Amino acid sequence: MHPQTVEIAQENEGEDLMGLMMRMNQRIIQMEQELEKALQGKQGESTSQPPVIAPTVPIVLPTTVVTIPPVIPASTTDTTTTNASAATATTTPESSMSMEEMMKVVKELEIQMTELKEAKEKLAKLEVSYDKSKMTVAKKTIEIKTLDNKIKALEKELTLDKTLAEIKIILWAKIGQSITNQWQSIPTIHEQILLINIAQFETQGARASLGNMPEQANKMIQFLNTHTKEQLAALDISSRTDTILTVKKALTLRNFVQTLERKCQDMQAEINAFKLKFTTLQSKGLPSLLTSSGKLLTHDQYAHRVNNYVSNQITASSSTSKETSPPSGQILYDKLETMLYIEHEINHLFEV
Repeated sequence: MHPQTVEIAQENEGEDLMGLMMRMNQRIIQMEQELEKALQGKQGESTSQPPVIAPTVPIVLPTTVVTIPPVIPASTTDTTTTNASAATATTTPESSMSMEEMMKVVKELEIQMTELKEAKEKLAKLEVSYDKSKMTVAKKTIEIKTLDNKIKALEKELTLDKTLAEIKIILWAKIGQSITNQWQSIPTIHEQILLINIAQFETQGARASLGNMPEQANKMIQFLNTHTKEQLAALDISSRTDTILTVKKALTLRNFVQTLERKCQDMQAEINAFKLKFTTLQSKGLPSLLTSSGKLLTHDQYAHRVNNYVSNQITASSSTSKETSPPSGQILYDKLETMLYIEHEINHLFEV
């Protein structure tokens, strides 16, 4: 039975006993008054009848009411002796009947006194039991709170929050190591971006300076190769070979510009692939390589940024977890899938 149910039952039983004692006390007071009236009536009878002394009765609850018979006066005629004897014979049974009733009441009072005593003892036991019950309830309450805290701790362990946090730390450590191993290539990529910008500016200037010179150079070379030495001398061209070499410089410059443009295109394609991969990784949670102004972080700065990010993510995940049952394999995989993806892609970051 629950301690609170026992406590309520004991309180109700105690209240019933207290009510019974109050009713018994009132009845005892009423009985004492009735006994006092009966004794006063007995004293008003014949002087030959001895007075009746009411016994001292403890506080009990009687249930019998004493009825006092009426007093018969003695006759004043010549037959006084005869009438007195008859009166004595008449009153003696009545007095005997009253005493029997009084003795019966006294016995009943003694029985009730015994019952009252037993009720008091029972009430005392109930009070002791009630005090013990209150102590038991307080103790049980503390035990329940302790068990509740233990259950919450066990539920938290069952959600594998601590295990997941450890796995995340391990995975992020591997990701950080992969970035460290490839960090030299990351600044190179950004240097290439700057070189491409410079090369594009120079090639645009070279193309502007060449204009249509490559087409004219081809025509001039064809002209030089199709005319004789005398014809070229007439045009003040003393050396066919030197003139062709001079003309070919325009073609060489054009070829160089075209080669540089193709190289810049290839480099730009690699850079775009790197940017696309890293942008995807950033969308999955990998911190950015750049500052707010667009400059590349140093390796130490980036490692510090990653560590802060990991700490914040683990703290946030632990505080917002609402699961109270062990997670399934699918749930565990879903929580780690993103990090596993980042780890794999970082290892192949510069592969085309």
